[in-house]
Amino acid sequence: MTYDLVRGMYDILPDEIPWWQLAEDAVREMARRYNYREIRVPLVEHTELFTRGVGEATDIVTKEMYTFQDRGERSLTLRPEGTASVARAYLTHGWQTSEPFQKLFYLGPMFRYEKPQKGRNRQFHQYGIEVLGALDPSVDAEVIAFAWSLMEILGLGGLRLRLNSIGCAADREQFREILRRHFAPSIDRMCDDCRRRLGENPLRILDCKDERCQPFIDKAPGSADHLCPECAEHLTAVRGWLDRLELAYDIDPRLVRGLDYYTRTVFELMSSDLGSQDTLIGGGRYDGLIEMLGGPPTPGIGFAGGLERLVLVLQQRQPGAMEVERLDLFLATLGEEGRRAGMKLATALRRFGISVDIDHRARGLRKQMAQANQLRARNLLVLGEDEARAGRGRLKDMDSGEEREVSLDPESLADLLYPGCDDGCDGDCDCSGGSCSPS
Repeated sequence: MTYDLVRGMYDILPDEIPWWQLAEDAVREMARRYNYREIRVPLVEHTELFTRGVGEATDIVTKEMYTFQDRGERSLTLRPEGTASVARAYLTHGWQTSEPFQKLFYLGPMFRYEKPQKGRNRQFHQYGIEVLGALDPSVDAEVIAFAWSLMEILGLGGLRLRLNSIGCAADREQFREILRRHFAPSIDRMCDDCRRRLGENPLRILDCKDERCQPFIDKAPGSADHLCPECAEHLTAVRGWLDRLELAYDIDPRLVRGLDYYTRTVFELMSSDLGSQDTLIGGGRYDGLIEMLGGPPTPGIGFAGGLERLVLVLQQRQPGAMEVERLDLFLATLGEEGRRAGMKLATALRRFGISVDIDHRARGLRKQMAQANQLRARNLLVLGEDEARAGRGRLKDMDSGEEREVSLDPESLADLLYPGCDDGCDGDCDCSGGSCSPS
């Protein structure tokens, strides 16, 4: 029997990992700059969390969730998105009373049963931020600025911000009726999903990508033209903050988000580098979600983006292989005594922060030299029985070819490999890999 990948699941191979680390490190760095704390929520939640929070009529709930019964006959679901889980954690840990204002970020896998496509699979990875406990329009602007700044530090240009407001609960209900009246005469010429959505939630029709439906969607009224005074004022204030921050945007009156918990501000950050699948980040307000899950009225706003799509854009904008971090030292060992001494020395050097590898296949020197070159080792040390007994060997700089005799004392050798750091070290630190950290 052969074992293939489950459709829509995939392996991220070692040569691809540097691209992922580049994206993940950028998210963490931007979170540090904006003072967002990391949260890690479970992969599995009670199904009701998503049916109540995301919406029973959404495609995620009706078509895409991986739902199963556990041995206690409880209905559980692999998380399809992060916001509902973060909102649940907010209530689970009593933050609504102890620390009502929270700025959080997350990274991790999500699961949706949908047709695999470029940059999207059934197991996919998201990064996202959530701000809970603040209604002020400046928070909307900060969340958008975070998204924009993240793309900037990754060197991505050609960005476009689409902005809209879908109003409060009362505005949305009124707008649903307006859309029903607009689409009803044409619904027989639209797709099956839109026919279903007309009765369940006509706002979702605006998010349809079927070409048959586009002419009717293009003529639909916009939600920003049907806001109550308070929601209209909020949108104006958000625009004012974006103008102050010099973040360009386009008002798209037909922009909606696909989940039921969204209110007021909704936005998408686009990139032309992904063709038709050009949305990098999507988000908005969800001021009723915490209350929907049994908590007190609590405003919230956030965004999420797919790491797969971000990695695709990075690879397109920075073609060629990523620079792989070089190995500090390769120990080529000869004979059993050399192997024993090599293992002991490698373990000791690693405690000093030196990256070291060693051959574990008892091969000849030529093949070990080839392995050192393949690993792009900075230095090579041949360690045989004579060197092990004498406690000395010859260290070769693999770039210059220069060789010198060295002591096999781990501390002395570590000092030779990294005599200083790049941060003006005065000696009172632990230097590893050319960087300085206080001891």
